[in-house]
Amino acid sequence: GRPRGRDALPGRLAGSVIEGRRAAAEALRSGFPVKRALVAEGAGGDAALAPIIADLRAAGARVQTVPRSQLDALSAHGAHQGIVLETGSFPYADLADVIARAGDGPALVLVLDHVTDAGNFGAIVRSAEVVGAAGVVIASKRAAEVTVATYKTSAGAVMHLPISQVPNIARALDDLKDAGFWVCGASEHAEQVCWDAPLAGRLALVMGSEGEGISRLVLEKCDFLTKLPQRGLTESLNVAQAATALAFEWMRRNRDALTAPVSDRVGV
Repeated sequence: GRPRGRDALPGRLAGSVIEGRRAAAEALRSGFPVKRALVAEGAGGDAALAPIIADLRAAGARVQTVPRSQLDALSAHGAHQGIVLETGSFPYADLADVIARAGDGPALVLVLDHVTDAGNFGAIVRSAEVVGAAGVVIASKRAAEVTVATYKTSAGAVMHLPISQVPNIARALDDLKDAGFWVCGASEHAEQVCWDAPLAGRLALVMGSEGEGISRLVLEKCDFLTKLPQRGLTESLNVAQAATALAFEWMRRNRDALTAPVSDRVGV
């Protein structure tokens, strides 16, 4: 419904926000908890937005109509498309949940050693979800976390993939090893390129931070290192691009053993 007065307008949202029609639809489809939906005045008749609003009401979310300028002020990217959702804190998974999802066969877990850029983080989560990874592990401090920017850059993938936030990356790698994972560190200083590295089976792929790479303590936990082959002279790929290439090489290497069907659809 329409707010009764200007005092009813949300100056600052208490929880996290999701903006945009696609992200809102993904939140509903995945059952993500939504506290409130803010819809721009006059957008209720929008053919693309109307069914989302109807689904929000059916899910029990409060729908509030506000001036479009209010959404502009709340939007992180200016791309709210007439709708912003207020959610609670992101429900991070336990590392045990990621390990459980991996099952007993080949599995991939992306472990991010203090990746700080939200765009890189979101892109890595998106790639991890596309290849069917069991989850992503991130540090609880000095690292990018799930925010509205991550919802956008991951194209909603954060709602479909367990993300575990841990206080100690090195200790998390010990737990993954106990669960049968080999730990592979991505490093431009590695001697072996990914085409020759043992990427088959259960793999915890460690990607280092944008500036420092993999920290010394985490590097010591790696069973082996690998890098991407390179013929050109340009500086190596950034962490998100490298993670994507390595994740797909893992999937290619395990394509016969993976039980989930691989789609022939080409996505962009």
